[in-house]
Amino acid sequence: MNKQLWTPSQSRIESSQVWQFAQTVNERYDLSLNSYSELYDWSINNIPVFWQNIWESSDVIHSTPYSSVVDDIHKMPGATWFTDSRLNFAENLLRFRDDLTAVHFWGEEQIKTQLSYAELYTEVEKLAHSLREMGLTKGDRVAAFMPNVPETLIAMLATASIGAVWSSTSPDFGIKGVLDRFQQINPKVVIAADGYLYGGKYINTLDKLNAIIEFLPSVEVVVVAKYVEKPELSNINNAIFWDDFLAKEPAPLAFEQLPFDHPLYIMYSSGTTGLPKSIVHCAGGVLLQHLKEHKLHADMSRDKTLFYFTTCGWMMWNWLVSGLATGGAIVLFDGNPLKPDTSILLKMIDELGINIFGTSAKYIDTLENMGITPKQLSQFPSLETILSTGSPLLEKSFDYVYRDWKDDVLLASISGGTDIVSCFAGGVPWLPVHRGELQCRMLGMKVEALNENGQAIIGEKGELVCSAAFPVMPIYFLNDEGGKKYHDAYFDVYPNIWCHGDYVDINEHGGVRFFGRSDATLNPGGVRLGTADLYRVVEALPEIVDSVAVGQRWDGDERILLFIILNDGAVFNDALQISLKKAIKDKCSPRHVPALIIQTNAIPYTLSGKKVELAIKKLLHGEEVKNKDALSNPDSLDFYQHLTFT
Repeated sequence: MNKQLWTPSQSRIESSQVWQFAQTVNERYDLSLNSYSELYDWSINNIPVFWQNIWESSDVIHSTPYSSVVDDIHKMPGATWFTDSRLNFAENLLRFRDDLTAVHFWGEEQIKTQLSYAELYTEVEKLAHSLREMGLTKGDRVAAFMPNVPETLIAMLATASIGAVWSSTSPDFGIKGVLDRFQQINPKVVIAADGYLYGGKYINTLDKLNAIIEFLPSVEVVVVAKYVEKPELSNINNAIFWDDFLAKEPAPLAFEQLPFDHPLYIMYSSGTTGLPKSIVHCAGGVLLQHLKEHKLHADMSRDKTLFYFTTCGWMMWNWLVSGLATGGAIVLFDGNPLKPDTSILLKMIDELGINIFGTSAKYIDTLENMGITPKQLSQFPSLETILSTGSPLLEKSFDYVYRDWKDDVLLASISGGTDIVSCFAGGVPWLPVHRGELQCRMLGMKVEALNENGQAIIGEKGELVCSAAFPVMPIYFLNDEGGKKYHDAYFDVYPNIWCHGDYVDINEHGGVRFFGRSDATLNPGGVRLGTADLYRVVEALPEIVDSVAVGQRWDGDERILLFIILNDGAVFNDALQISLKKAIKDKCSPRHVPALIIQTNAIPYTLSGKKVELAIKKLLHGEEVKNKDALSNPDSLDFYQHLTFT
């Protein structure tokens, strides 16, 4: 068992919503669930009853009750949830209409605003009326090319209130990347802004918007929100300013009542092999799953404030905004989290009283590498929980948070994906935190690690699977006749079992360690090795800023190539390579030691901050990387394109 770094106090456990949920279950069913592991086991052995209790405890607003919770939990894909129920996603997020703050917005340091629940409701009402007036109806599609600003949230809620389907990208996407997505969905409406802020600078995106609209013939109106300027729109077809489009005297907001599995979001895979897959998620599934995660796992409530650093092109935006269903406040931030002020997000914690602070593993690692000690800025009295995702959180980052941020805080590394717009494993305020581990598997998710024979294993590395249906599985992929792409993405390895493509170890106390994508797993001599093992060791060395490891076919076997980026002042020489290999051998195993260590100037990352080992691997084997717009730094591939080996 890894070193225990934090333990919740008894008062924190007993005040948490997950503990209170367990007491309700105990009373209702005459049980004695006295630990999280017992509650988890009950949740996966009684899946229909568990989700029924999530619905009831969350007081889901609905117009028609369900007749059954689920038809068959072993039917994957295709299980039907909450049959006959009718509800509206936006109505559940707008259940409160009072003067408490719903949304804080920071556009770096330049713009700071907020909206109450009453104000947010009024703005949604205006936009929904105008969208209905122009002919938008349920099933139509609205595409957003937007920064993370309040107008994006308002537009999503207005879209969902009508029963139209929402899809978004962020303005840092290239033209081709946007078209690769939006041309698949044929939007009727595009919501855009005149530009965005990044690193203290305003970046105008109207030329990019014009080029995008030219290739979207389905678009009937382009609504442009003024962010910093009010520029000329005459060269953009069917464009109108946000303020001019909004109804001045709207009709009362009508929430279209829809089936549980009515489409809500179209999201996109972040792979680099061809066009992104268009993944369709349903309103009821997203609502229930996010209510469970926000309330029971993050302990979000009416009196708390939730922040996650994200863009509108990452699933964490969709996850963040669902926090409104708890009645608490959410924080939207647009801009660079490190420039011009490296501490802007840390300062925001105190200024806004943030209780739950979400970021990426890379951000935490970057702060440490920059020598920033957050506790020198503040004791962060409001901060209860730090969430981290995007990639496995390094063991040294766990140490850094508890040493240099705050010692009494729940550090929850969480993991899931766009595929489920939620998590398979994460955190909970009922358990201690162990170095390098995710605390738990999420309630209601029958998550297992399987070995190569398809057997569930404990304390060994295996494929992460979910062996029973859950409400937030995609309902389908677009342009996927017969569901072949959907099937091949998750069910090709094990019939009727969701195979997620992560390489994990679930230990005896329920903690989960991630070792990278299983399709990027290293395989020298036929022995499977996770890349995250290497990264934990390599990136702990002071000379190294970042690293990426890939397997290269060589002499009938596979060898490991390790690429490293050095810190300023560090020298790439034989001594460094020897010490690095020794550290890997001692702390991982002799099999992990790379055949070659190569200094590089860049490592490819997806827009959501994940290393893309497979793109490098393709280039090393002379294959094409097709979907470069899925990368935040496509120029990084140039280095690997021209490598030669003897």
